[in-house]
Amino acid sequence: MPADLITIDADAAQPPFEQVRSQLARQISDRTLAVGTRLPTVRALATDLGLAANTVARAYRELEEAGMVETRGRAGTFVSALGDRSRVALREAASGYAATVHALGIGADEALEAVRAALR
Repeated sequence: MPADLITIDADAAQPPFEQVRSQLARQISDRTLAVGTRLPTVRALATDLGLAANTVARAYRELEEAGMVETRGRAGTFVSALGDRSRVALREAASGYAATVHALGIGADEALEAVRAALR
């Protein structure tokens, strides 16, 4: 279950909600958490991690806004199929960027550095 795969570092610069959100997002993206996986309830995960329920609720809410999870009322929160769709969108965006870079005559090293800077 995700609680076993999430660690909270109290000394980290990232706030706890962002640590939960980013770790779950990474696990969804790399398919550690498969589409359809039911996530623990907000309260259960908060208890397991020693966090306030509102902290976990914010992480879940941001994941839902990004389309990575979906809440099905009382049935719970589940990993959505966005991970697969987002990879297709990523490849399409990368192809478009590569075409633009090529048309502008910019080298691969400079183009990659521009992406790294944008991701920071």
